[in-house]
Amino acid sequence: MSHELFDSAVWEKAWKEDPYTGVNKMKRAGIDPAHSFDSSAKSFNKEVFSEEGRQRARRIMNWLEDQGVEFSGSSVLDIGAASGGFSVPFAERGADVTAVETSLPLVELLQQNSSALVNGTVKVVHEPFENIDLEAKGWERAFDLVFVSMCPVLVDWASVERVLSCARAFCYMSLAVGFREHSLVDEIWPLVTDRPRKTEHLEMIYLTQLLLLKGYSYQSLVTREVKTTTLSKEAAFHDTIKWLNMHGLTVDERVRGIVSRHLDNHYPTDEVPLRQGGSFGKVLVRLQDENMYSREDRG
Repeated sequence: MSHELFDSAVWEKAWKEDPYTGVNKMKRAGIDPAHSFDSSAKSFNKEVFSEEGRQRARRIMNWLEDQGVEFSGSSVLDIGAASGGFSVPFAERGADVTAVETSLPLVELLQQNSSALVNGTVKVVHEPFENIDLEAKGWERAFDLVFVSMCPVLVDWASVERVLSCARAFCYMSLAVGFREHSLVDEIWPLVTDRPRKTEHLEMIYLTQLLLLKGYSYQSLVTREVKTTTLSKEAAFHDTIKWLNMHGLTVDERVRGIVSRHLDNHYPTDEVPLRQGGSFGKVLVRLQDENMYSREDRG
């Protein structure tokens, strides 16, 4: 077996130079990852705080509690907080949350969503996490839980170390694993090209392998998650074009025409249902009490 499998430097270099990570694909398609939800912030917020969205958040929070994470009275750093899909329920369970978000439309929604809290607090930091002076902020080893869910701040091992440096007890990180479902892209793909869709990149393997090689204690979980949203025809058109771009297709007038006609022919009203999902990896790193945890330990 190749010794390179056990060389962390090899894995660090591979992740840093990989052109097919989610963030690099977005940049190649002309999309700024930090602002990719600016134009769809309201529809994203509606989905996040729907009953389906709240159930997803509860499942993840319950899993964290099963591993020993406590929210009541704890300090949480939520990086890439968006409109508060996790920050708000963290606070509702009694946590004091520092929510970092770059997108102004999402920040405004986050402030609205957290304005009526009766338990816990949410402090909003409207600044890219990459630009924050952690020492000056007093954030080094300052938070009981650091939470990073599907956020483009995780781009290589150096970014992971920066995130970990803020955590005192736990650090949660999630990334996509493999093929991503997008119902409109699935419908339109064979109409615009005869080439198969490539399997999505397994970016999660970089994170778990490096945590393993560097001696961290962690639990990991891979689940399949699917959400259903309703978009206007215009929003559905732009979202589909964005995804086709990210998959490396040349989106010219012919392709735009095919997408537009497909939407007109198959969705006569202005409401377009969209199913999105895939497999997602979740990792909870233990920075204190690294032994195996059981519910009895909660006391």
